[in-house]
Amino acid sequence: MIEKAKDGEFNPFYGTYVSKVSEGDVLAFLQQQADEIPAWLRSIADKADYRYGPDKWTLSEVLHHCCDTERIFSYRALCIARGEKTALPGMDQDVYMAEARTDERSYESLVSEFEAIRSATMALAYSLSTEVLGNEGNASGSPVTVRGLLSIIAGHLAHHTEVIKERYL
Repeated sequence: MIEKAKDGEFNPFYGTYVSKVSEGDVLAFLQQQADEIPAWLRSIADKADYRYGPDKWTLSEVLHHCCDTERIFSYRALCIARGEKTALPGMDQDVYMAEARTDERSYESLVSEFEAIRSATMALAYSLSTEVLGNEGNASGSPVTVRGLLSIIAGHLAHHTEVIKERYL
């Protein structure tokens, strides 16, 4: 079991994401997303190219962003769990999206990529000892714990799931 991160374990910017994670076991929350989100994403594949505004991402781009973000935050969790003391760089989501070439990918390939990334995130999370969950490192110029990063990963996807339901469907 990994408890949800508490204030002070992450930059307050991520508080909105972490607040979307239910109290209790973050691993269970991550696993529930892994079990439910891919089928749901496949059920809305007809919306893959939809964007709700002229300067907004398509549904495929949102999914690609979620993949990139989870991969990066999981890497940060690995680094900090292993004792990395070097500050880890931030990411500019708009720069990443500009280089992602999402329009050259099938929507199904993005769903499959999400499944693979989440599987890797789960394997990492299950491999972590209780002792390293509170390890603190620096990412994007702010202190963050391994537990904080796992909570952010879960909450980031929950946030974008809500956005998709509100604005894309």
